[in-house]
Amino acid sequence: MRVYVPLTLPGLAEAHKTGELGSGPLVAYAVTPALREWYLSDDIEELEYAALGRAALASLRMLAAHPGAPRRRVVVAVDVPDGAAAADPDRGLDPAALGEVRVAGGVRLAEAAAVHVDAGDAEADVAAAAQALAAADGGDDDAQFVVDGAEDHELLWFATQEIPNLVGAGD
Repeated sequence: MRVYVPLTLPGLAEAHKTGELGSGPLVAYAVTPALREWYLSDDIEELEYAALGRAALASLRMLAAHPGAPRRRVVVAVDVPDGAAAADPDRGLDPAALGEVRVAGGVRLAEAAAVHVDAGDAEADVAAAAQALAAADGGDDDAQFVVDGAEDHELLWFATQEIPNLVGAGD
């Protein structure tokens, strides 16, 4: 099962240093029954893209909580064994939890398939979105428009071998 783990660049640097994305349970996003129902598609690529988008929003929430982190969303795509990730049945239809899963146990960074990160030109929009997130959650339509502006930026795909360069540990 492919899961998408939201991080920040400092979180990715820590994972690079320790070799682990977390000791578990780890919050990630995946194609869940609730996400399938919400997205109304049977196309697995579209559904995985939707799960990636949910993880990018979770990364934005992390950025809002850590104002010192570079304003770039980070999502790590990882293949975990079937059954290693499970959705919380009590939150299945909660709009805030669509696609959310918990991965039991630790996840080694070596298991990552790819890393998705905002380009540098997205930083201003991501910074504005992180700042507007609380107001958007409160129902402010103008703030939601700002948050949606960050979603207009596609996350770039990077091979796991590029992580050292992403976190400033490359040669």
